[in-house]
This record gives sequence, structure tokens and C-alpha cells, in this order.
Amino acid sequence: MGIEILGLPMIYYIAMVAKVLVAFLFVLLTVAYATYAERKIIGHMQVRLGPMRTGWHGLLQPIADGVKLFFKEEIIPSQASTFAFLIAPLVALIPAFITFAVIPFGGTIELFGYKIPLQVAAYYDTAAGQVFDVNVGVLYILAMSSLGVYGIVLAGWSSNSKYSLMGGLRASAQMISYELSAALSIIAVFMLAGTLSLGKIVELQSGFGGFEWYIFKQPLAALMFFICSLAEINRTPFDLPEAETELVSGFCTEYSSMKYAMFFMAEYANMITVCAITATLFLGGWNGPFAVAVPILGPIYFVAKVYFLIFLCMWIRATVPRYRYDQLMHLGWKVFLPLALVNIVVTGIIGYFI
Repeated sequence: MGIEILGLPMIYYIAMVAKVLVAFLFVLLTVAYATYAERKIIGHMQVRLGPMRTGWHGLLQPIADGVKLFFKEEIIPSQASTFAFLIAPLVALIPAFITFAVIPFGGTIELFGYKIPLQVAAYYDTAAGQVFDVNVGVLYILAMSSLGVYGIVLAGWSSNSKYSLMGGLRASAQMISYELSAALSIIAVFMLAGTLSLGKIVELQSGFGGFEWYIFKQPLAALMFFICSLAEINRTPFDLPEAETELVSGFCTEYSSMKYAMFFMAEYANMITVCAITATLFLGGWNGPFAVAVPILGPIYFVAKVYFLIFLCMWIRATVPRYRYDQLMHLGWKVFLPLALVNIVVTGIIGYFI
């Protein structure tokens, strides 16, 4: 373990690979069983049972669905733009996974005498005695999250279908409308923290036994960011780009087999990412009682918060009807945008005088 590469011990590179695998498997497994959980949760909320026949209480249903989709026939429309049609699912899926590189899912653990931060894009500098991560982590997240919509737009355009094109246009308009409000809503968090580093933002919420969360100081910003994020990732009640009652299946109407599955994987991976970002910015991330003294508690608290927010997303889908498109745009431009700007001004005034 004493071998060094580019000035860093070998253990850091081994830990980096391990963290990448853990983050990837966490997202992948959560994506697989989030589909099952959503069907069961909504089923029970509507006095149904949900999946029951494949495995005990339907636990093997996601595996059966995956096998079925893997072996289904691949269909490419004769008039489609083939290259763009094939690459669109990857463009939608990949940004959802790589966003997790900057999200801290735990504190710092000690391994073979070296301190390892539980964050993919971070390392502990022994000489400086502190953790270094991506100091513009929030900007990285905003950049990656805005890339996913290109896959949806590309799918809608390349399919050469009116339904698909309409879904792609709706997705692009929706992303532009709500990304602005989402970004403005979290500026108040940067004003409180004085940094764009997600690791430092989490550390600043560790007071009062791990309960000094920014949601208590910025409840309006937390609510707006969460709702705007749901609109960005096309979750109910903002699932206008799919809108199966109007557009068959929207941008993925012409897709089949695993390419169709990849769009659904992207949707659920984006939901997990949004919940992880919300937990990091407003719910203290991995902070909680004794999380600093007992490092293993950090990831447990983080996963619990993420799963709670995922449950909240599913609950919203079960209870809230889809918005009309004019209502969607009205909410984004005439309600959330002014509120986000007012919140920034009020936060600045309070910060100046206190």
C-alpha cells in the first residue's frame, strides 16, 4: 500500500474504484427495485396488491421485466435518423449516473492508516489535514442534469413521429422553464454556506447533533427546488413529455426492447439523483445523531433520507393528477421564478443585518 502514483498512495486509487462501484451498484439496484416499490406502494394506496405472482409478493418482478425487455425484438422505424435514434437512450441515461460522483454519502473513514472520504470525487490530503473535493460540485450537478434532456429531445426528433416530436419539444420547454427556478432556489443555500462544495455544505449542517439542516432555514427554497426538480425529470404531476393519454408514450413511443427500458432507467436514476441532491443540500446529507463519532452511521442516514424522498415522489404520483401544459408554464414562470428571486433578496437582507 506504500506505492504512490502521481503523488497519492495506491490505497486512494483502490478506494476510488471501490467507491465508484458502490455508487453505481446502489443506483442500479435502487432503480431496479424502485419500479417494484412504486407499483406496490401505489397499489396499496389504491387498495390493490400490486405485483404478487413473480416471487414472494412479486419480489422477482423487476428481474422478470428486465429479462423480458432484453429479449424483445429491436425495432427501428424505417424513416428514423438511425444514429441519433440509437444514441438517444445513452445520452439520457449516462448523466443520471455520473452526477453521483460529487455527492458525499458519508463522512471520512480510516483504512490501513489512511483517511478515505466517502465521496467518489474526493481525497484526503495528509499534509494539509483536510478533504479536497470538487469545489464547484453544485455547478457540476446542474451541468450534468441539463444534459439528460438532450437525450429526450434527440429521441423525439430522430423517431420521425409526431407524438415523439411533441414529447421532445415539451421536455425541452419544461427543462428550460424549471431549471432556472431550481437553480435560483438553491442560491440561498450558497449564500448561507459561502461555498459550492457539497462536502462543505454537508459539514456546515452538522451542528445541534446533526440537525442543523438548511431546510429549517430555507423551507421555501427546499420546497421549490424539490418541485422544480420533479418537473425537470418529468415525474408526475409534470409528466407532460410522456402523457400517455395524449401522446401514446411521448418521446419514447417508437422505442422497444432495452432502448425503451433505458429511458425508464434514466427516469428513475434521475429521481434518485434529485432525492440525493435534496437530501444533501437541505436535509444535512449524511449528518445525524452520532454520525461524526460513528462513521458507519453516515451512509445509513444518507440512504434513509434518499429513500424517504423517493417514497414522497411515489406518494405524489399516487395522489396528484397531471397538470395541463398552460398550468405547468404558469407555475414555473409566474409563481416559482418570482418566489425564488424574492427568497434570494430576503436571504441577502437577513444575512446582512444578522
